Amino acid sequence: MPHTGTLRCGAFIIPSVRRPLSVVHFYGAGCTKEKAPIVFKALSQAFPSATQISVESDMLGAARGLCQYQPGIVCILGTGSNSCYYDGTTLHAGNPALGYILGDEGSGAYIGKRLAGDILKKQLPKHVIQQFFDETGESQESIIQKVYREPLPNRFLASLSPFCARHREEAGIHHLLIDCFSQFFQRNIACVNWPTEENTVHFVGSIAHHYQEELHEAARQYGYKVGNILQAPLEGLITFHQT
Repeated sequence: MPHTGTLRCGAFIIPSVRRPLSVVHFYGAGCTKEKAPIVFKALSQAFPSATQISVESDMLGAARGLCQYQPGIVCILGTGSNSCYYDGTTLHAGNPALGYILGDEGSGAYIGKRLAGDILKKQLPKHVIQQFFDETGESQESIIQKVYREPLPNRFLASLSPFCARHREEAGIHHLLIDCFSQFFQRNIACVNWPTEENTVHFVGSIAHHYQEELHEAARQYGYKVGNILQAPLEGLITFHQT
């Protein structure tokens, strides 16, 4: 039986490889039809023994990991967010993600951006604000520096979101989380004319995994149910490619 491997790009994992690969399945953010040939060429050079190499988007990886060959509305909630409809074979685009400045509702960066703004504008109780500064070691000056003057501000903002997980029992934090996930459903799910009457939405990503209770609550507000949730799609992808 040929030895297959699933490589990492973004949230996907590269298992250790001890013998030559004959089949490589690669899923990565930004692997569009235009960019995929570049990745394909690099993989061909890195794994000359491979007789079959496929390069697909992280969205298709999420869909296959979550739904296998079954149709469904599929979403990514990690540092960023995205959504689509998967018919069991092909992806059908929903609203554009637009990144952390114009979109990415419900993502780690979006939650962190909302949290930082609420902290600095004193929209949360004083003891929560003080806990934030004590636990993160950040200040108004350092936040401004990292958001506006340093690279990868989306990752910095996403790094603030675990504070919400630690203090989710606080009413203000709970409201913040529900509002962030409600924005995701409002702007990415409820307003889209999906090619299905299905009201179950499936999720992959660390944010969906760690905030399952809040995600369910936000979904109910818009008449949706949360289906499968995976922190990472690797296990589901292994099953997909072995069937």
